[in-house]
Amino acid sequence: MIAAFLGLRLYSVLGKRTGHEQEPVLRRPDEHPRAVAQAPKDDVIEGRVVDPVGIPDTVYHPAAETGIRKILNADRSFDVGKFLGGAQAAYRMVLEAFWAGDRETLRDLCDDDVYAAFDGAITAREAAGETLDNRLVAIEEATIVGASLNGSIADVIVRFDADISAVTRDADKQVIAGSLSDGVQTHDIWTFTRDLASNDPNWVLDETDVA
Repeated sequence: MIAAFLGLRLYSVLGKRTGHEQEPVLRRPDEHPRAVAQAPKDDVIEGRVVDPVGIPDTVYHPAAETGIRKILNADRSFDVGKFLGGAQAAYRMVLEAFWAGDRETLRDLCDDDVYAAFDGAITAREAAGETLDNRLVAIEEATIVGASLNGSIADVIVRFDADISAVTRDADKQVIAGSLSDGVQTHDIWTFTRDLASNDPNWVLDETDVA
């Protein structure tokens, strides 16, 4: 499962607006969402991000505010709420593809180095005759804990707190590790990067760590 946190390519759903949403607004946690949603464009207040398209309010760490504002200034199509919602979807998608040994999906989601790591882990698992019967029970929270812009290179760091049920089976389908009835809490940090000057809308998972 650790190998599943190595990387993926995210598609343009992350951080892109359709053109019909309001600008993202950062607000204090004690402010009412409806009131804040009517704030003027570019009104930035330390606190939370109001997602204008129906995704529940998503939290960012105060340390990420400066970086988020720089990315917004450099790329007006970037949407914090949509990015975070897409990051959660990608988190689930890449884990499930790795657990299933779905190389085709992983090939679409990963850059060359990351795909090679996934492929190596799957190959080792197959050689041992083992399979993973894992399930992402829930993503309890996804939080942007950091963001930066260096030249045209944007980095967004997301912490995922999730519950995962993990079981490893041998060639005879017997459980040799884990339990599907007991979820394990995981706390992971993924750093997504993208060159804003590029026509490629994809974000790449550049780094992972354990929170």
